Amino acid sequence: MTDIPRRAVSRTAKLAALPLGFAGRTVLGMGKRVTGLASDVISAEIQQRTAEQLFSVLGQLKGGAMKFGQALSVFEAALPEEIAAPYRQALTKLQEAAPPLPVASVHKVLTEQLGPDWRDRFVEFNDTPAAAASIGQVHRAIWRDPGYGPSGEPKHRDVAVKIQYPGAGDALLADLKQLSRLGGMFRAIQPGLDVKPLLVELRERITEELDYELEAESQRAFAAAYADDPDIFIPAVVSAAPRVLVTEWVEGTPLSEIIREGTEEQRDEAGRLMAELHLSAPMRAGLLHADPHPGNFRLLPDGRLGVIDFGAVARMPDGTPEPIGRLASLALRGEADAVVAGLRSEGFVSGTEEIDAQAVLEYLQPMLEPVAAEEFRFTRAWLRGEAARLASPRSPAYQLGRQLNLPPSYLLIHRVTLGSIGVLCQLEAKAPYRRILERWLPGFAPVG
Repeated sequence: MTDIPRRAVSRTAKLAALPLGFAGRTVLGMGKRVTGLASDVISAEIQQRTAEQLFSVLGQLKGGAMKFGQALSVFEAALPEEIAAPYRQALTKLQEAAPPLPVASVHKVLTEQLGPDWRDRFVEFNDTPAAAASIGQVHRAIWRDPGYGPSGEPKHRDVAVKIQYPGAGDALLADLKQLSRLGGMFRAIQPGLDVKPLLVELRERITEELDYELEAESQRAFAAAYADDPDIFIPAVVSAAPRVLVTEWVEGTPLSEIIREGTEEQRDEAGRLMAELHLSAPMRAGLLHADPHPGNFRLLPDGRLGVIDFGAVARMPDGTPEPIGRLASLALRGEADAVVAGLRSEGFVSGTEEIDAQAVLEYLQPMLEPVAAEEFRFTRAWLRGEAARLASPRSPAYQLGRQLNLPPSYLLIHRVTLGSIGVLCQLEAKAPYRRILERWLPGFAPVG
């Protein structure tokens, strides 16, 4: 590992464990602050070297730091182009690759999780990882199925074997524990935000993500809900242990490649499919896929969207909360007092907090622009505009945002919404997003 100062490791790990929405705001504010310096002083060569170093440090730290790097790679769409360009390629690598575990460590985990005869379960196992996730890496292999085919040949299939990094769970949970000591800092940045219940909720979700058997259960639920779906493909679970998960291999074009090199038609379709998945899953599967970075998606040769990681999910047995759709509709119709009443009842506004209803409406309506019309094209320019509006201390939206709270029950919904918007802006995807909401979001009624 690169020799990294201990305080730098600690600071990065703490940033990594922040809720993605807060991390997103941090990134947006950072981009605004450094814009002038980057364009006037910092050379392209220096920026490129810095980007490569960022990838190296975050990749080797793995765990929480890599999660933060993935959040950065999603939100780079909000940064000015002169800042984002040298970082885009380096950060996107974190979605598909990272420095691998030694082969001996891989074999040790497989022995512990699948038994000493683990090799007998595979026809082939590739020791070189095909991809890396935030807390594990993925190997391609050929699984030995029981029985024989119609011609007497042994049954087998291509699989992905996800192996958790030894110690990743303990390190990530330790970072989260340290965050509880930073309550004063959070209150200074966001006075209305009660961080303690958010950290409890985040810890519970992270603990679930470390359990690959629980991930297998979630993936099976998604696979059943989307069986034979014309738009979405969920690979089958083959075998699961607490730190090893074996699933069917998904062959397709990574979304990160579509972002870099895809045609306008491919990018538009990928955006539509992502919106369909995230908005329909709570109703269809009782779950929300809660890790929307491009490394978790593939565009398949038959046009479907392949989804390959279910470690982070929100359990929503009753579907998406109805107030989300209802309040969005009220905001689009300009019913300011009803919006504030709804936000107060859901815990976004304190029961005793005095708040300007019209200011709340002006705060929300620009965010709802993508569903105000029949079709909308997400762009980096649109996201940069929203970032400037929400992150500038001189903006009325910034001041009002400091009065709002994020209820713990909305943490992952908020994370998925922000992350999905970041990816849609990277894709610059056009789709009928309002029609998708009308179909899948409870409480959302047509406007106009």
